[in-house]
Amino acid sequence: MATAAVTTRPGQVLADLLPASRTRDAALVVGGAVLTGLAAQVVVPVPGSPVPVTGQTFAALLVGTALGARRGFVALAVYALAGIAGVPWFQGGTAGWGGASFGYVLGMLLAATLVGELARRGGDRSALRMAGTMALGSLAIYAVGVPWLMAATGMSLTAALAAGVAPFLIGDALKAALAMGLLPSAWKLADHKG
Repeated sequence: MATAAVTTRPGQVLADLLPASRTRDAALVVGGAVLTGLAAQVVVPVPGSPVPVTGQTFAALLVGTALGARRGFVALAVYALAGIAGVPWFQGGTAGWGGASFGYVLGMLLAATLVGELARRGGDRSALRMAGTMALGSLAIYAVGVPWLMAATGMSLTAALAAGVAPFLIGDALKAALAMGLLPSAWKLADHKG
């Protein structure tokens, strides 16, 4: 059985290792949106917060990093627009826009773009870089999610940070640790096969 050689170059993201085509890009975008929608079904309520812990933020950061800025943004835009249109794949099978946590969905578009660009610059090639990439991606989600939470609920900044950031920091650290193992390992595997 013959295997194709994989050549990795600076400026690539993991998705670029697949043979280039519009079909590939469309499949990756739809797959990224579906992965995010499936991950959003993992919901753990947070006492005292209208925002639950979900798997969608990890999926969004993973999608952005693996697909790159453009495809990652489009995947998350498909996810957001389909959910707004009624596909029940936001947290716990909900749909529509508004609500206290919708700002985090919008923040994921920014985050996927940011981490995708960082990955193109090598932000996913080592554990330390991946930790920084994940931290900046999480910060981008909070930068949009917290002001939306404040507007939707009337919370003060202090209350919104207590309800919409503080309970999630340990989970963010665990997600970063998982990504620190997954993505650099995927690059090492690709380099080894090349």
